[in-house]
Amino acid sequence: MAKILRGLRGATTAAANTSEAILAATAELLRALQDANGFRPDEVESAIFTSSPDLTAEYPARAARLLGWTGVPLLGASEVAVPDGLPRCIRVLLHFYTTQAQRELKHMYLREAAKLRPDRSPADG
Repeated sequence: MAKILRGLRGATTAAANTSEAILAATAELLRALQDANGFRPDEVESAIFTSSPDLTAEYPARAARLLGWTGVPLLGASEVAVPDGLPRCIRVLLHFYTTQAQRELKHMYLREAAKLRPDRSPADG
């Protein structure tokens, strides 16, 4: 079966607006997506990270670089300041090649972000 380009989503929350908290939460999310979907960083074509407007201490994409995603094009942006939006939220959209059907992919919503998509959150939240 040929590999085709798929999109994979995930989100999490940082414990605080600090570099350490943002990097830790993002790394945890990326590892969870890799573990659940069985891809390697060199199979990722690109990744788009967004963060809620209250996260300003660090770029979430830096966590990917620290995990060895050195050849992956990464982009970061700020989310729109929506009233009642989830605070300290980090989101990612990965594009990678896989033989899996879209319905077989495991999107991950961790920590407080589990509220965004309870249908796609791990059992332990």
